[in-house]
Amino acid sequence: MRVIIASLLCGLLFGLGLLISGMSNPARVLNFLDLSANWDATLAFVMGGAILVAAPGMYWVRKRNKPLFAEKFDIPTSKTIDAKLILGSAAFGIGWGISGFCPGPAVVAIASLQTDVLMFVGAMIIGMLAQHWLKPKSA
Repeated sequence: MRVIIASLLCGLLFGLGLLISGMSNPARVLNFLDLSANWDATLAFVMGGAILVAAPGMYWVRKRNKPLFAEKFDIPTSKTIDAKLILGSAAFGIGWGISGFCPGPAVVAIASLQTDVLMFVGAMIIGMLAQHWLKPKSA
């Protein structure tokens, strides 16, 4: 139960940060990605602030033997750059550039019940399911 409550509180805090920062507004994100006349640099400060907040936490996490509410940390260890990583990164970037949404802000924006948000989240879920079904089963 502690894990669920901690996860809920972290998710709510993350979602609130996305709302306050404007990351859940696709027009603002698209203006950040458009380096021409309408460029909005404020999201660079949001990302920089996020790094400043997260860096001490990541330092602290790496010094611990195990998390507070779990048996082990789930931190990726692979340093391999392969076709799956390149294609996935490209798909993520293209999707973000076209729609102005990435997964976190899209989930936050579901509450708006806007058609474009619901279509994006639906496509995101289909992509997640396809990745799950298509990935090779480990031995």
